[in-house]
Amino acid sequence: MTGEADLPRDFESLKAHLGAAHAGLPKRLKQAADFALSHPDEVALGTVATIAEKAGVQPSTLVRLAQTIGYGGFSDMQSVFRARLRAGWPDYHTRLEALKAAGPEPHPGLHLHGFSQAAIASIERLGATLDPHRLDAAVELLAAADTIHLVGARRAFPVTAYLAYAFAKMGVRAQLVDHVGEMGSEQIAAARPGDVVLVVSYAPYTRSTVDHAAAAAAAGIPVLAITDSAFSPLVRSARAWLEVAEADYGAFRSLAASFALAMALAVSVGEKREGGRG
Repeated sequence: MTGEADLPRDFESLKAHLGAAHAGLPKRLKQAADFALSHPDEVALGTVATIAEKAGVQPSTLVRLAQTIGYGGFSDMQSVFRARLRAGWPDYHTRLEALKAAGPEPHPGLHLHGFSQAAIASIERLGATLDPHRLDAAVELLAAADTIHLVGARRAFPVTAYLAYAFAKMGVRAQLVDHVGEMGSEQIAAARPGDVVLVVSYAPYTRSTVDHAAAAAAAGIPVLAITDSAFSPLVRSARAWLEVAEADYGAFRSLAASFALAMALAVSVGEKREGGRG
């Protein structure tokens, strides 16, 4: 049995550890291990139940796999997959260096073209993949809300800030959770029955946004999530969710599709509210 101090705490070490143990694993544990290594993002973001369903095994099999290779339980092993996901996007200095190394010599016109193409790809993908019935359901949920509480941090914050502006212009009551003074938890606690909490976050997912969504759901407040995967931790708290997968240029991700969706939501909610007054 591997001692706790010797357990892999990074994904590459875990891959090697599983590879060494693979031959001696029972059939179902091998199946679970193969799925985990082939779908690390799903393992990082899913629950035991959803991962087991995708892998075609019982949830207890995932727990046994983790324990068999030395972890205290599945969540302990899952933390390695989550650490990999958090580290998946390089820091900004590394991205700039990568752009320099990619050639040709970088210049503003080249970057404008690259970001424009990423924006076009993002918007085209959104138009081709977003389920119109889910969009309709999201609009119905928002239009019926007394107050819409808008939660987004870091790179997602501009999306919620825009929604706060657009809703205000249309006379739709909305509250931006801006985390000023580290008061985000208190701001989201203002949500009441009849309200809706709209959350926006993308991998590697801002912890405070995930926590605010979970708190709202636990209080019985409907949550609408805009996120990038069915395995996003926001989905677990959401009454409804919309998927946006942004393309990137040099690991700098676009927000073009996110803003297109935000504008569509704002205008559609405004129209529905106006129609309801007629």
